[in-house]
Amino acid sequence: MEKKTPLFEKHKALGADIQPFAGYLMPIRYDGVTSEHMAVRKSVGAFDLSHMGEFRVNGPGATAFLDHLLTNDADVQPGKAYYSTMCYPDGGIVDDLIVYRVSGQEYLMVVNASNIEKDWAWVESHMTGFDVTIEDESDETALVAIQGPRAQAVAAKLTDAPLDTVGYYEHFSGTFAGVPALVARTGYTGEDGFEIYTRSENAETVWDAIMAEGKEFGIVPVGLGARDTLRLEVGYPLYGNDIDHSVTPIEAKLGWVVKLKTDKEFIGREILERQRDEKPARNLVGLSVTGKGFPRHGTPLFQGDRQVGTVTSGSIAPALNEGVCLGLVEYGVRKNGTEMEAEVRGKRIAVKVVSIPFYSNGSRKS
Repeated sequence: MEKKTPLFEKHKALGADIQPFAGYLMPIRYDGVTSEHMAVRKSVGAFDLSHMGEFRVNGPGATAFLDHLLTNDADVQPGKAYYSTMCYPDGGIVDDLIVYRVSGQEYLMVVNASNIEKDWAWVESHMTGFDVTIEDESDETALVAIQGPRAQAVAAKLTDAPLDTVGYYEHFSGTFAGVPALVARTGYTGEDGFEIYTRSENAETVWDAIMAEGKEFGIVPVGLGARDTLRLEVGYPLYGNDIDHSVTPIEAKLGWVVKLKTDKEFIGREILERQRDEKPARNLVGLSVTGKGFPRHGTPLFQGDRQVGTVTSGSIAPALNEGVCLGLVEYGVRKNGTEMEAEVRGKRIAVKVVSIPFYSNGSRKS
């Protein structure tokens, strides 16, 4: 049976199209994917992301433990966050995640909803030899996000924290909408925004305050449908579509979160180092749809009679009014401008390799 987030009744009252997703009943759309997408691009939208997983890592060995478990560097300053992959010994991706350093020996790992049980088992099985404790806080934690160029204007009405001093991939612990929260400036849309982590019993308070204070800016609730098109427009990979155990971060062009120049011995390092040196057999690339149609996940890609790759994500890009895809293609056809065809139900649709992000005019602060 699917779980419900603490905001389930709010979504019902708003008339959301609610469907099962990653073990939860989640809002897919309210008014419509395109209108919700454009509201985030032009003003601000609110997201219920309480289905995500949160693991608390604590102890003198926390940094060393995460450096062993993850490909990116855990030794960031308290108040900072970082994006990373977590890999199997063969280099395949267990998950991609964000980690917040709360204090000198305390971190919060935020994992994909579909991977909570798998990730927890993986993390727990690698604790031996590290002076660390971990706690799964997923069921007790609510997560509400606000994204868009007016996100700070909304957030500023709900906290006394000086938001101008909070940089991208930074966070603070304090009060938001009158309740204790960890407030982060990260996001998955290409726009500026904030994520509010609080206890589940505070979720409705936070949601209602955001919707009330955001009304003057035209805030709208945004479902997972528009969340997907927003992330695709800026080329962010989605676990289960673009990356999984069969894909390494080197193949996914996530080498920037694989710290091979350091001497830290993380899981999967040997394979990833070899792949970097020898070049991967394939790469994740951006594809512009130049023909008529919209290739989706799993669509084969051809040059002539030879299959050279597979579409991993595909959709219309509402802010660009054109079709875009991510795809895993052979290393030899990865260069920008390379033309190929996506085969959809026996019909060939022309596509071309282009730079990512497809949409580059977002308000995300660096």
